[in-house]
Amino acid sequence: MTSRDSSPFFPQTRTGMKCGRVPLSALARRYGTPLFVMSAPALRGAAAELRNAFGGFNPLLCYAMKANPALAVVRLFAREGFGAEVVSGGELFIAMRAGVSPSKIVFSGVGKTGEEMAAGLRARVHMFNVESAEELRTLDGVARRLGHRAPVAIRVNPHVDAHTHRYITTGTNENKFGVDIGRAPAVFALAKKLRNIELLGIHTHIGSQVTEPGPFVACARKVNDLVERLQRSGIRLTTRNMGGGLGISYVPGQPRMDAAALARSLTPLLRSGPASLIMETGRYLVGEAGVLLVRVLRVKHGVRKSFAVTDGAMTELIRPALYEAHHEIVPVAPRRGRLVKVDVVGPVCESADFLGLNRRLPPLREGDLLAVMGAGAYGSAMASNYNSRRRPAQVLVDESRVRVIRRREVLADLVRGESA
Repeated sequence: MTSRDSSPFFPQTRTGMKCGRVPLSALARRYGTPLFVMSAPALRGAAAELRNAFGGFNPLLCYAMKANPALAVVRLFAREGFGAEVVSGGELFIAMRAGVSPSKIVFSGVGKTGEEMAAGLRARVHMFNVESAEELRTLDGVARRLGHRAPVAIRVNPHVDAHTHRYITTGTNENKFGVDIGRAPAVFALAKKLRNIELLGIHTHIGSQVTEPGPFVACARKVNDLVERLQRSGIRLTTRNMGGGLGISYVPGQPRMDAAALARSLTPLLRSGPASLIMETGRYLVGEAGVLLVRVLRVKHGVRKSFAVTDGAMTELIRPALYEAHHEIVPVAPRRGRLVKVDVVGPVCESADFLGLNRRLPPLREGDLLAVMGAGAYGSAMASNYNSRRRPAQVLVDESRVRVIRRREVLADLVRGESA
């Protein structure tokens, strides 16, 4: 077995894995599989960890909803005092439906439409993260038509390599995000001139799944240098938004971002910059708080490989296919026997449809229940109906209490909104 079996929120017992006081096998029997299971204590624990680490800065902590936009998850973080970072009009709608105060909502995204800008302005969100001079002009025009001033931070691309997967790197000059740091002064100057723009801050986001402080420290130094340069030209900023990207441990032995160590590393740099701090964190809050339960349909022995075909697929968890991401896969019931190498795959008609390749697992049989660990972020959020599969249910477990926070789709959902 693996170190994942000792997860405090999904412990392995003699009778099988549990979430809180509830056996995962009981959840699978009651709600079917594939099934996303979220631990409420794990969500609250991650929130407290981040809040305690950066409490000295009194930051606005925003849950990055893209990681898992389930209404109940967003509401839980709102009750923990978090705001929300949204990247679409849909996420703005969910955040407000979940009870997040608009004064704690930051609106990000490289391609906001005029309609989305107007929705954010009418809601009076805390701030827009703007990613180009072109977007600034568009937002200024929308704000002028509505009779508003748009509160803005400019997203700067600091050209910091976060040493993460190329698909989730966002802070180099080859990425689509933000304004190149060399061109940033001109964009800040433009923002200062536009009558319906209220320039407040500077925003950065260097990438996702960053597990050590170094890249954040390098980014903060570059931000401070730019802020000093802007001050010399008469532009004073009140807010620093350091984005998110704090990484978790997907692989046994892989480091997890230590929020307290990150705060200690950044303290001198944050003290000398803009007074207000915003953080936008998603994966760090929800990733390790969720598992995906799948059931083995059959074990197929090929010429060169063996395959455990499960009812879970890339339609439920696309990260392995999209990012070459690793998720630990653990039999829910303790199993004995010599470990054998197997590919854990799904039924979707794509060669990339796998949950794990070359995994060493005990001999599996039809009907075995497997837990795919670390599936709380970018699992259900990226689920799809490809191959006309129904998106799975999601449950939230709080000790012995279980709530269905997203029902499993029924067949009629597959054609809802269509006409023949």
